[in-house]
Amino acid sequence: MTVLSHWIDGAPAPAPADSRLADIVNPATGVVSGQVPLASAELTRKAVASAAAAFPGWRDTSLSRRTQIVFRFRELLNERKEELAAILTAEHGKVLPDALGEISRGQEVVEFACGMPHLLKGGHTENASTGVDVHSVRQPLGVSVIISPFNFPAMVPMWFFPVAIAAGNTVVLKPSEKDPSAANWMAELWREAGLPEGVFTVVHGDKEAVDALLTDPQVSSVSFVGSTPIAQHVYETAAAHGKRVQALGGAKNHMLVLPDSDLDLAADSAVNAGYGAAGERCMAISVVVAVDSIADELVDKIAERTRTLKVGDGTRGTDMGPLITAAHRDKVAGYIDAGVEAGAKLVLDGRQVSVDADSERAFLNPTLFDRVTPDMSI
Repeated sequence: MTVLSHWIDGAPAPAPADSRLADIVNPATGVVSGQVPLASAELTRKAVASAAAAFPGWRDTSLSRRTQIVFRFRELLNERKEELAAILTAEHGKVLPDALGEISRGQEVVEFACGMPHLLKGGHTENASTGVDVHSVRQPLGVSVIISPFNFPAMVPMWFFPVAIAAGNTVVLKPSEKDPSAANWMAELWREAGLPEGVFTVVHGDKEAVDALLTDPQVSSVSFVGSTPIAQHVYETAAAHGKRVQALGGAKNHMLVLPDSDLDLAADSAVNAGYGAAGERCMAISVVVAVDSIADELVDKIAERTRTLKVGDGTRGTDMGPLITAAHRDKVAGYIDAGVEAGAKLVLDGRQVSVDADSERAFLNPTLFDRVTPDMSI
């Protein structure tokens, strides 16, 4: 069984022999493809120390040189994005076109960071007050930590690290242990692009590693995306230890459909936003609020489209893949049970699984409820 390495000092760092391990499972097949080490607090601090040691040299590297490396990363990513998409599909389960779309959204931020020399300009104002001139200077902070979720293992880290690195910071990425390999792939790409050792570090782990990152005095900032309870923990803990924090908690969107809406467009949008990536996007549409006069027609149109979705292994030309784990599948199925028990009208029952995959364990078919009231858990 292959055990994934951490990435420290610009190279793979094999896990200590006594490391705790978690399985990496392809949710579409149920096959365990490898194991990921869960870093101890001690190893996590070692990774942060590596990033802190690399910071002075990277901070003092010219903007021109830093930008050249970011440009090179962008070119390599564009050339090899199909490799990364295959990793995302194998470990998260999202279909290949969706995985490629995720990478494109991350690439947008890489390209934004290519303009860092302009973005880092300071300012100067003469005589802002009598005899007072004002100067503003933008400087890197130091070690920037990224704690990213399972649903976008490439895009969410790329929301943060291109800007942090281009601005002269060093980065420690703690990806989700459910689909961790994309982080190592990106680390390897940074090395190929010419990034110095220690500027981009990957530590795999769970709460022990996270808490070590949140409290390490050498960490200057923390960026997090995940569930709301964990976002609150991250914000409170890191802020209490003097760090700048951005903590983005869970979110689901509501779609409001008015009587004068284009119902075909609304139905298309609801299906794409509700069932894309098996509904595991942060901003997925899980609730459609329809005005009575058009509600039945809209439900019919959504159901008609949903019945045509092909569910299965994301490498087989399907429209929707599995949920991230079998346990998560069971949790969502429990909500379907709860909706039925509460009296909602079950239009499409996703528990009746029919998929094009080698294993059905992590799959649910698309589900649609009608006549849901606010007091229902769904």
